[in-house]
Amino acid sequence: MTTGPADSPASLYGPVSLVMGVLALAAAVFAGFVGISIPFLFGALAVTFGLLGLARGLHRGQCAAGSVTGAVAVLYPLVLAGALG
Repeated sequence: MTTGPADSPASLYGPVSLVMGVLALAAAVFAGFVGISIPFLFGALAVTFGLLGLARGLHRGQCAAGSVTGAVAVLYPLVLAGALG
C-alpha cells in the first residue's frame, strides 16, 4: 500500500507563524508610524498559528518562535502606552 505525500496545509503553521511574528515585531517597533492595529493583527495571527502548530506537533521550533515574537509584538505597544500614558 502506497502512502501519499506527507505535506499538508497544517505543515505550514510553523513557517507562517514565524513570518507573521517577525512582521508583527517589526511593525510594533514602528507602531508610531503604522499604528497599533497592524502589530495586534499580525501578532494575534502569529500566536494562533503557532499554537495550532504546537498542537499538531509540526515544526515545533518555528511555532514556538512565532508564538513568542507574536506575543511580544502584541504586548509591546500596550506596555509602551501604559508607561507613557
